Amino acid sequence: MRAKVEHPFRVIKHQFGYTKVRYRGLAKNTAQVLTLFALSNLWMKRKQLLSAAGSVRL
Repeated sequence: MRAKVEHPFRVIKHQFGYTKVRYRGLAKNTAQVLTLFALSNLWMKRKQLLSAAGSVRL
């Protein structure tokens, strides 16, 4: 269970370089962290997304 939770944090820290908060204020930091988690979800699923996009023909 813990490994599934820790992997997005590793992606955010190592891939996006997020180690400390950047802004003052809870609202800005919350928005940034939520954006980083959305990006980490895309990063972790990138192979599936790219393979699905490769099979689509217009």
